[in-house]
Amino acid sequence: MNPFANAPRLVMFDLDGTLVETAPEICDAVNDTLSHFALAPVAQQQVNDWIGHGTHNLLIQALASSQGQTEANVRASAALADIGAVFKTHYAQRCGTRSQPYADVVQTLERLRQRGAHLAVVTNKESAYTQTVLDAHGLTPFFGAVICGDTLATKKPAPEGVLACLAQFGVAAAEALFVGDSSIDVATARNAGVPVWAVPYGYNMGQPIAASAPDRIIATIGAIE
Repeated sequence: MNPFANAPRLVMFDLDGTLVETAPEICDAVNDTLSHFALAPVAQQQVNDWIGHGTHNLLIQALASSQGQTEANVRASAALADIGAVFKTHYAQRCGTRSQPYADVVQTLERLRQRGAHLAVVTNKESAYTQTVLDAHGLTPFFGAVICGDTLATKKPAPEGVLACLAQFGVAAAEALFVGDSSIDVATARNAGVPVWAVPYGYNMGQPIAASAPDRIIATIGAIE
């Protein structure tokens, strides 16, 4: 059931796992980094399941897995800053190289823009990588706002990114829609009082998105009118 009496005036999207499949190149950068420090590689599925809280947290999870340590020990390690710097270099090189928009993304964004809807990205991905991915796939011109994991003092599931978009475009929560792929996205929308739809193909920490009870599960974002 479509909860909108009229089409939403503002549609906000998560990035990784919703608009763009980015996991392959993230895995490449993680394993480039692990190899640099003579550490065991991690599997693609592990990386898929770690996506959601930003690349720094993902790197910590990868290091913990590769070294057989707890995440707390990795966070406390004096070597983390140096490893993080190496990862940033590798991810900057990999970003945009093996990612691709999911089905119906470009066509849907174009249709929504022609209809006059405001479009925004709200992601926990850091701004430099977000911009690279959007630019690599020609998506940047569609979005009037891009809120990243380092744009504000908080990030998803805190509601401030969504609330900032509502304020920027002068749209009421009931007239907006958030589209994501994870429990983080559902919680973010709920915290902001915004309807939320979810796609089932993303990176929801290995869990079915139905367990997060979004307002609607859509096969692709092409279902957005």
